[in-house]
Amino acid sequence: MSGPAMIAAGLGLRPGTGEAAIRACLDLALARLSLGPGDLGCLATVSNRVAEPGLAALAGRLGLPLLGLPEAALAGMDAGCVTRSARVVALHGVGSVAEAAALAAAGPDAVLIVTRIALGPVTCALARKPPRQERP
Repeated sequence: MSGPAMIAAGLGLRPGTGEAAIRACLDLALARLSLGPGDLGCLATVSNRVAEPGLAALAGRLGLPLLGLPEAALAGMDAGCVTRSARVVALHGVGSVAEAAALAAAGPDAVLIVTRIALGPVTCALARKPPRQERP
């Protein structure tokens, strides 16, 4: 018997990005795996973006927890990032905020299931923690 797999959506965004733009990028990432918002366990981003009104509104509308992760936590996930943006490395010390946030939020042993997708001022990535296998 196994427990459910937790899917986290990591989001990177520019200040002032509206809810509709964030939702469009999230929906695009979810569509890659024929998933919907109900399949998510949380939304995650770097801590200095967690108070963005568009992101907070989306988390509230979807009924999902919104995790603000410190840059040090994201840096710890950098080795798992597939995407490298020189601009993001200079700003946040990690190749992709979206990928690192998704991995950090999904927990230990998480893997990217959708690498960073960019849509306008928003990036999104999905990570999944494998289902827990119970021992017989």
